[in-house]
Amino acid sequence: MHQVLEQIKNGLIVSCQALEGEPLHSPFIMGRMALAAKEGGAVGIRANSVSDIKEIKEQVDLPVIGIIKQVYKDNPVFITPTMKEIDALAETGAEIIATDATNRIRPDGKNLELFYQYVRLKYPHILLMADVSSVEEAIFADELGFDIVAPTLYGYTEETKGLKIDDHDYAVIKQIVKEVKHAKVIAEGNVSTPEIARSVLDIHVHSVVAGSAITRPQIITKRFVDAMQK
Repeated sequence: MHQVLEQIKNGLIVSCQALEGEPLHSPFIMGRMALAAKEGGAVGIRANSVSDIKEIKEQVDLPVIGIIKQVYKDNPVFITPTMKEIDALAETGAEIIATDATNRIRPDGKNLELFYQYVRLKYPHILLMADVSSVEEAIFADELGFDIVAPTLYGYTEETKGLKIDDHDYAVIKQIVKEVKHAKVIAEGNVSTPEIARSVLDIHVHSVVAGSAITRPQIITKRFVDAMQK
């Protein structure tokens, strides 16, 4: 476990994801995207779904943060929400499994503490990453024993909608780094430019995740088009 954390230290993890209905939705394409990321110097990959992770593992030897995005009716927790998704990810060989670690109740009725205990008991040797939306959630995830915390959901929950990690001079990242005592802090969520990636690394995060700015051409194109139409 420590070897994986050392491998990703101070580096860029590239999120290679394309959801159903998006132009690049394909395990083959995500595998090649991961290969391109590795050639560019990425130290790890974040990926969604069993099929994508398996293909990525065929193409690159980088550590993988695995997630499964699964919506259960109207429940807001959809990043690896239940043990079913944890079990499926464990079989892929993903070195790290990330899950929603907000304070919301999960689709199966469990709170985060109970869910964490189930996962840790069954898979003691897999690194667990907490995707949080606030400093308080980061502290709680750290106290529970998560190996990694990241403000992945900052700006995406009801309470934080529209906020970005570079708001107010990266205040939320700075506070998480200050308050979290044991887990490694990874910067993730709206890392939209190389300058933001550099700035958060200077705040002494363990590593940085970037996704849409690198691997989602429809979003990259729209940024250009919107800027040109102003």
